[in-house]
Amino acid sequence: MQNSYKRVDAHLSSLGYCSRSEAKKFLNKVLVCINGVRIFDTTKKAYHNDITVENEALDAESLVILMNKPSGVVCSHEEENGVLIYSLLPERFQKRSIKISTVGRLDKDTTGAILLTDDGALNHKLTSPKSDISKIYEATLAQALRGDEAEIFLSGTLMLHGEKKPLLPAKMEIITPTLVRLEICEGRYHQVKRMFGAVSNKVVQLHRLNFGDFSVEDLEPSCYKIINL
Repeated sequence: MQNSYKRVDAHLSSLGYCSRSEAKKFLNKVLVCINGVRIFDTTKKAYHNDITVENEALDAESLVILMNKPSGVVCSHEEENGVLIYSLLPERFQKRSIKISTVGRLDKDTTGAILLTDDGALNHKLTSPKSDISKIYEATLAQALRGDEAEIFLSGTLMLHGEKKPLLPAKMEIITPTLVRLEICEGRYHQVKRMFGAVSNKVVQLHRLNFGDFSVEDLEPSCYKIINL
């Protein structure tokens, strides 16, 4: 757990509360304390864990966020045709000195569990092909299942178009003839949609229920929570 020691204005600016140049005005308007004592001197040094803003602890120096991504939201920092996922976060999260980024991506029309973090090493670890993190999806299909899909997905022999390696085994649970749950431990481009395309079907709606141990069952669309990894 980080607990850096530096100037108060450096703490506040790095966490997006205000810029360094705005820090003096911020301290005059907002209750900022070190160990319960209000301060007005922006140059005063303190440990992160000793500072409060309006009697609340500072945001963590490194954030990991679980969000239930709604449809129509884009996992990108670039201006695209849709709402950027970062706009769903508090403004100060968006102003942190190290940008928060999604761990992998969900398509614009795909909903559900996605992690966001400003910890680059953690992001790389979670998106590495070696991470072996389970992801559970609920897929609504255009056509009824033909009957052999679960066996094909579990075989570990399915090749996607343009790929050189077969997919790792994936478990499929049939809910209805057009609704399934699929558990995969890879994150190839449009993987679930391409898997069903490979068996002559089409995904018309896709929702990620879980990313590893984290579920969005208790989160409404667009809502998020801070988690500890």
